[in-house]
Amino acid sequence: MLFRNLLILPLLFVAGLVCAEPLTFDAALALAENSSSDLEAQSASIDAARSSSVAAGALPDPRLELGIDNLPATGPDQWRLNRDFMTMRKVGVMQEIPNGARRRASAAEAVAAVAQAEGQRRVHVVAVRTAAALAWLNRLYVERRVALFDELRHENELFAADVQSQLTGGRGTPADLIAPKQEAADLADRLDAVQAEIVKARASLRRLLGPAGDEPLAGDPPVFAIDPENLRGHVHAHPELAVYGPMIAVAQARIHEAEAAKVPDWSVELSYARRAAQYSDMVSLQFTLALPLFAATRQDPLIDASRKEMHRLEAERADMLRDHTEALEGELADYEVMSRQLTRIHDIRLPLARQKVDYQLASYRSNKADLTAVLSARRELIDTRMMEIDLQERRDAAAARIYLGYVEGAP
Repeated sequence: MLFRNLLILPLLFVAGLVCAEPLTFDAALALAENSSSDLEAQSASIDAARSSSVAAGALPDPRLELGIDNLPATGPDQWRLNRDFMTMRKVGVMQEIPNGARRRASAAEAVAAVAQAEGQRRVHVVAVRTAAALAWLNRLYVERRVALFDELRHENELFAADVQSQLTGGRGTPADLIAPKQEAADLADRLDAVQAEIVKARASLRRLLGPAGDEPLAGDPPVFAIDPENLRGHVHAHPELAVYGPMIAVAQARIHEAEAAKVPDWSVELSYARRAAQYSDMVSLQFTLALPLFAATRQDPLIDASRKEMHRLEAERADMLRDHTEALEGELADYEVMSRQLTRIHDIRLPLARQKVDYQLASYRSNKADLTAVLSARRELIDTRMMEIDLQERRDAAAARIYLGYVEGAP
Protein backbone atom coordinates (compact mmCIF):
# COMPACT_ATOMS: atom_id res chain seq x y z
CA MET A 1 0.00 0.00 0.00
CA LEU A 2 2.80 2.43 0.95
CA PHE A 3 4.69 1.61 -2.25
CA ARG A 4 1.56 2.22 -4.34
CA ASN A 5 0.93 5.59 -2.67
CA LEU A 6 4.51 6.63 -3.31
CA LEU A 7 3.94 5.90 -7.00
CA ILE A 8 0.60 7.72 -7.19
CA LEU A 9 1.68 10.96 -5.48
CA PRO A 10 4.22 12.00 -8.16
CA LEU A 11 1.65 11.24 -10.86
CA LEU A 12 -0.91 13.48 -9.15
CA PHE A 13 1.67 16.23 -8.84
CA VAL A 14 2.54 16.00 -12.54
CA ALA A 15 -1.16 15.98 -13.47
CA GLY A 16 -1.64 19.17 -11.45
CA LEU A 17 1.19 20.81 -13.32
CA VAL A 18 -0.31 19.79 -16.65
CA CYS A 19 -3.76 21.16 -15.77
CA ALA A 20 -2.42 24.47 -14.46
CA GLU A 21 -1.71 26.40 -17.64
CA PRO A 22 -0.17 29.88 -17.56
CA LEU A 23 -2.68 32.66 -18.13
CA THR A 24 -2.00 34.79 -21.20
CA PHE A 25 -3.67 38.10 -21.97
CA ASP A 26 -5.86 36.63 -24.73
CA ALA A 27 -6.79 33.62 -22.61
CA ALA A 28 -7.88 35.91 -19.76
CA LEU A 29 -10.19 37.87 -22.05
CA ALA A 30 -11.68 34.70 -23.53
CA LEU A 31 -12.24 33.17 -20.08
CA ALA A 32 -13.89 36.36 -18.81
CA GLU A 33 -16.25 36.37 -21.77
CA ASN A 34 -17.13 32.68 -21.46
CA SER A 35 -17.69 32.76 -17.69
CA SER A 36 -19.69 35.98 -17.47
CA SER A 37 -23.22 35.44 -16.15
CA ASP A 38 -24.09 38.90 -17.44
CA LEU A 39 -23.25 37.88 -21.00
CA GLU A 40 -25.23 34.68 -20.52
CA ALA A 41 -28.23 36.81 -19.61
CA GLN A 42 -27.66 38.98 -22.68
CA SER A 43 -27.54 35.88 -24.90
CA ALA A 44 -30.85 34.77 -23.40
CA SER A 45 -32.30 38.19 -24.29
CA ILE A 46 -31.18 37.72 -27.90
CA ASP A 47 -32.78 34.26 -28.04
CA ALA A 48 -35.98 35.67 -26.59
CA ALA A 49 -36.06 38.49 -29.15
CA ARG A 50 -35.48 36.04 -32.00
CA SER A 51 -38.25 33.76 -30.75
CA SER A 52 -40.62 36.73 -30.51
CA SER A 53 -39.77 37.82 -34.05
CA VAL A 54 -41.06 34.53 -35.50
CA ALA A 55 -44.69 35.50 -34.94
CA ALA A 56 -44.26 39.22 -35.65
CA GLY A 57 -46.43 40.41 -38.52
CA ALA A 58 -48.47 37.23 -38.64
CA LEU A 59 -52.27 37.18 -38.59
CA PRO A 60 -53.92 36.62 -35.19
CA ASP A 61 -55.20 33.15 -34.42
CA PRO A 62 -58.69 32.45 -35.80
CA ARG A 63 -61.56 32.23 -33.33
CA LEU A 64 -64.05 29.38 -33.04
CA GLU A 65 -67.62 30.42 -32.27
CA LEU A 66 -70.24 28.11 -30.76
CA GLY A 67 -73.71 29.27 -29.80
CA ILE A 68 -77.51 29.07 -29.95
CA ASP A 69 -79.51 31.79 -31.66
CA ASN A 70 -83.14 32.68 -31.04
CA LEU A 71 -83.90 30.15 -28.30
CA PRO A 72 -87.47 30.77 -26.94
CA ALA A 73 -87.34 32.04 -23.36
CA THR A 74 -91.11 32.15 -22.68
CA GLY A 75 -94.31 30.54 -23.90
CA PRO A 76 -95.12 26.91 -24.66
CA ASP A 77 -91.82 26.41 -26.57
CA GLN A 78 -89.68 27.73 -23.72
CA TRP A 79 -86.10 26.32 -23.88
CA ARG A 80 -87.12 24.00 -26.73
CA LEU A 81 -84.50 23.68 -29.50
CA ASN A 82 -86.65 22.06 -32.18
CA ARG A 83 -90.03 23.86 -32.10
CA ASP A 84 -89.40 27.41 -33.29
CA PHE A 85 -88.23 27.92 -36.86
CA MET A 86 -85.83 30.71 -35.78
CA THR A 87 -83.90 28.62 -33.22
CA MET A 88 -80.46 27.65 -34.52
CA ARG A 89 -77.40 25.90 -33.13
CA LYS A 90 -74.47 27.71 -34.67
CA VAL A 91 -70.79 26.94 -35.19
CA GLY A 92 -68.47 29.37 -36.93
CA VAL A 93 -64.93 30.64 -37.37
CA MET A 94 -63.83 34.27 -37.32
CA GLN A 95 -60.53 35.72 -38.54
CA GLU A 96 -59.28 39.21 -37.65
CA ILE A 97 -57.11 40.75 -40.39
CA PRO A 98 -55.07 43.78 -39.29
CA ASN A 99 -54.07 46.04 -42.15
CA GLY A 100 -50.81 45.33 -43.98
CA ALA A 101 -49.05 48.45 -42.73
CA ARG A 102 -49.60 47.42 -39.12
CA ARG A 103 -48.24 43.92 -39.77
CA ARG A 104 -45.20 45.22 -41.63
CA ALA A 105 -44.45 47.66 -38.79
CA SER A 106 -44.73 44.85 -36.24
CA ALA A 107 -42.30 42.69 -38.22
CA ALA A 108 -39.85 45.60 -38.58
CA GLU A 109 -40.01 46.26 -34.85
CA ALA A 110 -39.21 42.61 -34.10
CA VAL A 111 -36.20 42.62 -36.43
CA ALA A 112 -34.93 45.84 -34.86
CA ALA A 113 -35.47 44.40 -31.37
CA VAL A 114 -33.19 41.46 -32.24
CA ALA A 115 -30.53 43.88 -33.50
CA GLN A 116 -30.94 45.95 -30.34
CA ALA A 117 -30.42 42.88 -28.13
CA GLU A 118 -27.33 41.93 -30.12
CA GLY A 119 -25.99 45.49 -29.84
CA GLN A 120 -26.54 45.55 -26.09
CA ARG A 121 -24.66 42.28 -25.79
CA ARG A 122 -21.72 43.82 -27.66
CA VAL A 123 -21.72 46.64 -25.10
CA HIS A 124 -21.47 44.11 -22.29
CA VAL A 125 -18.82 42.08 -24.14
CA VAL A 126 -16.62 45.16 -24.41
CA ALA A 127 -17.17 45.96 -20.72
CA VAL A 128 -16.28 42.41 -19.64
CA ARG A 129 -13.22 42.13 -21.90
CA THR A 130 -11.97 45.58 -20.89
CA ALA A 131 -12.35 44.77 -17.19
CA ALA A 132 -10.42 41.51 -17.70
CA ALA A 133 -7.71 43.30 -19.68
CA LEU A 134 -7.21 45.95 -16.99
CA ALA A 135 -7.20 43.33 -14.22
CA TRP A 136 -4.62 41.21 -16.10
CA LEU A 137 -2.41 44.23 -16.76
CA ASN A 138 -2.70 45.39 -13.15
CA ARG A 139 -1.59 42.01 -11.81
CA LEU A 140 1.23 41.76 -14.36
CA TYR A 141 2.72 45.13 -13.41
CA VAL A 142 2.25 44.57 -9.69
CA GLU A 143 4.25 41.36 -10.05
CA ARG A 144 6.89 43.27 -12.00
CA ARG A 145 7.12 45.72 -9.10
CA VAL A 146 7.69 42.80 -6.75
CA ALA A 147 10.41 41.47 -9.04
CA LEU A 148 12.00 44.92 -9.09
CA PHE A 149 12.03 45.04 -5.27
CA ASP A 150 13.70 41.63 -5.20
CA GLU A 151 16.37 42.98 -7.52
CA LEU A 152 16.74 46.14 -5.43
CA ARG A 153 17.10 44.08 -2.25
CA HIS A 154 19.94 42.13 -3.86
CA GLU A 155 21.57 45.37 -4.98
CA ASN A 156 21.23 46.74 -1.45
CA GLU A 157 23.06 43.68 -0.08
CA LEU A 158 25.91 44.32 -2.52
CA PHE A 159 25.87 47.97 -1.56
CA ALA A 160 26.09 47.10 2.15
CA ALA A 161 29.05 44.83 1.44
CA ASP A 162 30.72 47.66 -0.49
CA VAL A 163 30.22 50.05 2.44
CA GLN A 164 31.70 47.49 4.83
CA SER A 165 34.66 47.07 2.49
CA GLN A 166 35.22 50.82 2.42
CA LEU A 167 35.14 51.00 6.21
CA THR A 168 37.57 48.09 6.49
CA GLY A 169 39.91 49.94 4.15
CA GLY A 170 39.91 52.95 6.41
CA ARG A 171 37.49 55.07 4.37
CA GLY A 172 34.18 56.44 5.59
CA THR A 173 32.76 56.35 9.11
CA PRO A 174 31.05 53.65 11.18
CA ALA A 175 27.77 55.55 10.74
CA ASP A 176 27.90 54.64 7.05
CA LEU A 177 26.97 51.07 7.96
CA ILE A 178 23.55 52.28 9.09
CA ALA A 179 22.56 53.77 5.71
CA PRO A 180 22.20 50.43 3.81
CA LYS A 181 20.12 49.03 6.66
CA GLN A 182 17.81 52.07 6.57
CA GLU A 183 17.47 51.70 2.82
CA ALA A 184 16.66 48.00 3.26
CA ALA A 185 13.92 48.91 5.75
CA ASP A 186 12.49 51.48 3.32
CA LEU A 187 12.46 48.89 0.55
CA ALA A 188 10.75 46.38 2.84
CA ASP A 189 8.01 48.92 3.67
CA ARG A 190 7.38 49.63 0.01
CA LEU A 191 7.42 45.91 -0.78
CA ASP A 192 4.76 45.28 1.88
CA ALA A 193 2.47 47.78 0.16
CA VAL A 194 3.04 46.08 -3.19
CA GLN A 195 2.36 42.65 -1.68
CA ALA A 196 -1.05 43.96 -0.59
CA GLU A 197 -1.63 45.14 -4.15
CA ILE A 198 -0.89 41.61 -5.40
CA VAL A 199 -3.61 40.16 -3.18
CA LYS A 200 -6.09 42.73 -4.51
CA ALA A 201 -5.00 42.19 -8.13
CA ARG A 202 -5.45 38.42 -7.88
CA ALA A 203 -8.85 38.84 -6.21
CA SER A 204 -9.97 41.14 -9.03
CA LEU A 205 -8.85 38.68 -11.70
CA ARG A 206 -10.40 35.76 -9.81
CA ARG A 207 -13.74 37.57 -9.67
CA LEU A 208 -13.77 37.79 -13.47
CA LEU A 209 -12.23 34.43 -14.38
CA GLY A 210 -12.89 32.13 -11.44
CA PRO A 211 -10.08 29.85 -10.21
CA ALA A 212 -8.11 30.46 -13.42
CA GLY A 213 -7.43 33.96 -12.12
CA ASP A 214 -4.89 32.48 -9.69
CA GLU A 215 -2.82 30.84 -12.40
CA PRO A 216 0.63 32.30 -13.14
CA LEU A 217 0.66 34.91 -15.88
CA ALA A 218 2.46 34.28 -19.14
CA GLY A 219 3.57 36.51 -21.97
CA ASP A 220 3.83 40.24 -22.40
CA PRO A 221 0.98 42.69 -22.99
CA PRO A 222 -0.08 42.85 -26.65
CA VAL A 223 1.08 45.78 -28.73
CA PHE A 224 -2.18 47.45 -29.73
CA ALA A 225 -2.33 49.18 -33.10
CA ILE A 226 -3.53 52.70 -32.25
CA ASP A 227 -4.29 54.85 -35.32
CA PRO A 228 -5.62 58.19 -34.00
CA GLU A 229 -6.99 59.49 -37.29
CA ASN A 230 -8.82 56.28 -38.09
CA LEU A 231 -10.24 56.14 -34.56
CA ARG A 232 -11.48 59.74 -34.77
CA GLY A 233 -13.33 58.89 -37.96
CA HIS A 234 -15.07 55.90 -36.41
CA VAL A 235 -16.09 57.13 -32.96
CA HIS A 236 -19.70 56.37 -33.85
CA ALA A 237 -18.80 52.67 -34.17
CA HIS A 238 -18.30 52.31 -30.41
CA PRO A 239 -20.82 49.69 -29.20
CA GLU A 240 -22.48 52.15 -26.81
CA LEU A 241 -23.21 54.40 -29.79
CA ALA A 242 -23.87 51.67 -32.35
CA VAL A 243 -26.68 50.22 -30.22
CA TYR A 244 -28.67 53.42 -30.76
CA GLY A 245 -29.15 52.46 -34.43
CA PRO A 246 -31.46 49.51 -33.71
CA MET A 247 -33.03 51.38 -30.77
CA ILE A 248 -34.06 54.19 -33.12
CA ALA A 249 -35.23 51.59 -35.65
CA VAL A 250 -37.54 50.16 -32.96
CA ALA A 251 -38.89 53.64 -32.30
CA GLN A 252 -39.47 54.22 -36.03
CA ALA A 253 -41.34 50.92 -36.32
CA ARG A 254 -43.56 51.95 -33.41
CA ILE A 255 -44.31 55.24 -35.18
CA HIS A 256 -45.34 53.35 -38.30
CA GLU A 257 -47.44 50.98 -36.22
CA ALA A 258 -49.20 53.91 -34.54
CA GLU A 259 -49.81 55.54 -37.92
CA ALA A 260 -51.15 52.27 -39.29
CA ALA A 261 -53.82 52.34 -36.58
CA LYS A 262 -55.55 55.03 -38.68
CA VAL A 263 -56.06 52.48 -41.44
CA PRO A 264 -59.15 50.31 -40.77
CA ASP A 265 -58.67 46.70 -39.76
CA TRP A 266 -61.26 44.17 -40.78
CA SER A 267 -62.40 40.69 -39.95
CA VAL A 268 -64.36 37.93 -41.65
CA GLU A 269 -66.70 35.38 -40.06
CA LEU A 270 -68.21 32.25 -41.58
CA SER A 271 -70.82 30.28 -39.61
CA TYR A 272 -73.14 27.33 -40.09
CA ALA A 273 -76.51 27.28 -38.24
CA ARG A 274 -78.47 24.07 -37.77
CA ARG A 275 -82.22 24.26 -37.19
CA ALA A 276 -84.90 21.65 -36.44
CA ALA A 277 -85.35 18.84 -38.96
CA GLN A 278 -88.41 20.46 -40.54
CA TYR A 279 -86.48 23.65 -41.29
CA SER A 280 -83.55 24.42 -43.56
CA ASP A 281 -80.07 24.98 -42.13
CA MET A 282 -78.40 28.38 -42.58
CA VAL A 283 -74.96 29.61 -43.67
CA SER A 284 -73.78 33.13 -42.78
CA LEU A 285 -70.84 35.20 -44.04
CA GLN A 286 -70.05 38.45 -42.25
CA PHE A 287 -67.42 41.16 -42.69
CA THR A 288 -66.52 43.70 -39.99
CA LEU A 289 -64.60 46.93 -40.57
CA ALA A 290 -63.06 49.07 -37.83
CA LEU A 291 -63.86 52.79 -38.01
CA PRO A 292 -61.01 54.96 -36.62
CA LEU A 293 -63.19 58.07 -36.47
CA PHE A 294 -61.63 59.66 -33.39
CA ALA A 295 -57.98 59.85 -34.41
CA ALA A 296 -57.45 63.23 -32.72
CA THR A 297 -57.97 61.70 -29.27
CA ARG A 298 -56.82 58.13 -29.90
CA GLN A 299 -54.29 57.48 -32.67
CA ASP A 300 -52.69 60.93 -32.99
CA PRO A 301 -51.51 61.16 -29.34
CA LEU A 302 -49.86 57.74 -29.68
CA ILE A 303 -48.16 58.79 -32.92
CA ASP A 304 -46.91 61.98 -31.26
CA ALA A 305 -45.60 60.07 -28.24
CA SER A 306 -43.73 57.61 -30.48
CA ARG A 307 -42.12 60.44 -32.44
CA LYS A 308 -41.00 62.18 -29.27
CA GLU A 309 -39.47 58.93 -28.04
CA MET A 310 -37.47 58.66 -31.27
CA HIS A 311 -36.33 62.28 -30.95
CA ARG A 312 -35.23 61.55 -27.38
CA LEU A 313 -33.10 58.64 -28.56
CA GLU A 314 -31.56 60.73 -31.33
CA ALA A 315 -30.71 63.49 -28.83
CA GLU A 316 -29.18 60.93 -26.46
CA ARG A 317 -27.09 59.49 -29.26
CA ALA A 318 -25.83 62.95 -30.26
CA ASP A 319 -24.94 63.74 -26.64
CA MET A 320 -23.19 60.40 -26.18
CA LEU A 321 -21.27 60.94 -29.42
CA ARG A 322 -19.90 64.20 -27.99
CA ASP A 323 -19.00 62.41 -24.75
CA HIS A 324 -17.19 59.60 -26.56
CA THR A 325 -15.40 62.05 -28.83
CA GLU A 326 -14.14 63.94 -25.79
CA ALA A 327 -13.20 60.72 -23.98
CA LEU A 328 -11.35 59.37 -27.03
CA GLU A 329 -9.38 62.59 -27.43
CA GLY A 330 -8.44 62.44 -23.76
CA GLU A 331 -7.37 58.80 -24.00
CA LEU A 332 -5.34 59.46 -27.16
CA ALA A 333 -3.67 62.50 -25.58
CA ASP A 334 -2.75 60.52 -22.45
CA TYR A 335 -1.49 57.63 -24.58
CA GLU A 336 0.74 59.92 -26.65
CA VAL A 337 2.11 61.74 -23.59
CA MET A 338 2.86 58.50 -21.74
CA SER A 339 4.51 57.01 -24.84
CA ARG A 340 6.82 60.02 -25.12
CA GLN A 341 7.58 59.92 -21.40
CA LEU A 342 8.45 56.21 -21.61
CA THR A 343 10.79 56.93 -24.50
CA ARG A 344 12.53 59.61 -22.44
CA ILE A 345 12.83 57.26 -19.47
CA HIS A 346 14.38 54.54 -21.62
CA ASP A 347 16.67 56.80 -23.61
CA ILE A 348 17.56 59.54 -21.12
CA ARG A 349 16.37 59.25 -17.53
CA LEU A 350 17.41 55.68 -16.74
CA PRO A 351 20.86 55.89 -18.37
CA LEU A 352 21.54 59.20 -16.60
CA ALA A 353 20.29 57.88 -13.25
CA ARG A 354 22.50 54.79 -13.51
CA GLN A 355 25.44 56.94 -14.59
CA LYS A 356 24.90 59.25 -11.62
CA VAL A 357 24.92 56.30 -9.20
CA ASP A 358 28.13 54.98 -10.75
CA TYR A 359 29.80 58.40 -10.52
CA GLN A 360 28.73 58.99 -6.92
CA LEU A 361 29.76 55.49 -5.90
CA ALA A 362 33.16 55.95 -7.57
CA SER A 363 33.61 59.27 -5.78
CA TYR A 364 32.66 57.64 -2.48
CA ARG A 365 35.16 54.84 -3.02
CA SER A 366 37.89 57.35 -3.74
CA ASN A 367 36.90 59.35 -0.62
CA LYS A 368 35.80 62.35 -2.71
CA ALA A 369 32.10 62.22 -1.73
CA ASP A 370 30.13 61.13 1.31
CA LEU A 371 27.61 58.31 1.44
CA THR A 372 24.65 60.71 1.46
CA ALA A 373 25.24 61.60 -2.20
CA VAL A 374 25.33 57.90 -3.12
CA LEU A 375 22.07 57.22 -1.30
CA SER A 376 20.39 60.19 -2.97
CA ALA A 377 21.46 58.96 -6.42
CA ARG A 378 20.26 55.43 -5.62
CA ARG A 379 16.85 56.74 -4.55
CA GLU A 380 16.55 58.70 -7.80
CA LEU A 381 17.32 55.54 -9.76
CA ILE A 382 14.79 53.49 -7.79
CA ASP A 383 12.08 56.13 -8.27
CA THR A 384 12.85 56.28 -11.99
CA ARG A 385 12.54 52.52 -12.37
CA MET A 386 9.26 52.56 -10.44
CA MET A 387 8.03 55.43 -12.63
CA GLU A 388 8.86 53.34 -15.70
CA ILE A 389 6.64 50.47 -14.51
CA ASP A 390 3.83 52.85 -13.55
CA LEU A 391 3.92 54.54 -16.95
CA GLN A 392 4.00 51.21 -18.76
CA GLU A 393 0.89 50.05 -16.90
CA ARG A 394 -1.01 53.29 -17.47
CA ARG A 395 -0.01 53.43 -21.15
CA ASP A 396 -1.01 49.79 -21.76
CA ALA A 397 -4.30 50.29 -19.88
CA ALA A 398 -5.13 53.33 -22.01
CA ALA A 399 -4.27 51.40 -25.18
CA ALA A 400 -6.47 48.47 -24.08
CA ARG A 401 -9.45 50.74 -23.38
CA ILE A 402 -9.05 52.46 -26.76
CA TYR A 403 -8.54 49.28 -28.78
CA LEU A 404 -11.17 47.09 -27.12
CA GLY A 405 -13.81 49.83 -27.26
CA TYR A 406 -13.25 51.58 -30.57
CA VAL A 407 -11.53 48.92 -32.71
CA GLU A 408 -12.34 45.40 -31.54
CA GLY A 409 -15.74 46.25 -30.09
CA ALA A 410 -17.04 47.95 -33.24
CA PRO A 411 -19.78 45.94 -34.99
